[in-house]
Amino acid sequence: MNDQEQPLVSHLVELRNRLLRSVLLILVIFLSLFYFANDLYLILVKPLSSLMPEGGQMIATGIASPFLVPFKLTLVLAVFLSVPYLLHQVWAFISPGLYQHEKKFGIPLLLSSIVLFYSGIAFAYFVVLPLAFGFFTGVGPAGISIMPDITNILDFILKIFFAFGIAFEIPIATFLMVLSGITTVAALSEKRPYIFLGCFVVGMLVTPPDVISQTILAVPMWLLFETGVLASRLIKKPSDEQETEESA
Repeated sequence: MNDQEQPLVSHLVELRNRLLRSVLLILVIFLSLFYFANDLYLILVKPLSSLMPEGGQMIATGIASPFLVPFKLTLVLAVFLSVPYLLHQVWAFISPGLYQHEKKFGIPLLLSSIVLFYSGIAFAYFVVLPLAFGFFTGVGPAGISIMPDITNILDFILKIFFAFGIAFEIPIATFLMVLSGITTVAALSEKRPYIFLGCFVVGMLVTPPDVISQTILAVPMWLLFETGVLASRLIKKPSDEQETEESA
């Protein structure tokens, strides 16, 4: 009984230590960036501020909003910048329980997931947000002054960032599903029409209500899915004897 409890306790201690290190890193990055919080917010909303019509301006409807909004942005940015370290901590915690043939995919998957996550955010900032804000600022009735609230702007941008960051992880998710045996390349290939339609449904739900914005999300999701299927063809399942040797 004690032999069984000891590994559990050691795993819990390891998990606690990794969580504490992750939180500490986020705190350090947050404190380093907080001095520049207002400047960071201005950079974040540049896709909107550059499209504001004459007389339009951003406002703060809450008394504490001028402080809380940059504070929230800095905290979220600290988490985003910590993603590589956070994923490394997750991998270091779960890797001892994996087979050798599963471990060899770990580092490429880890690096790919980091690159894809940041690529999704960059794509959203440089492509999606200008189109979305251009649409919203251009459809209003004449004579209406545009004065968006800074809190709503931040929430909208963060939702877009999160949606595209997760959407760009589709190749990793596809690869892991095939690797774990949840599905196969053949099954995914047969479901291509439904997945293609699903990409446009997701694009319709998380983007502004125009065909251009929906397509901007749906097409990359479709291409990323195809990339994941292509990468999944490289997976070779080891025999039972090999798995037994690796576990030993």
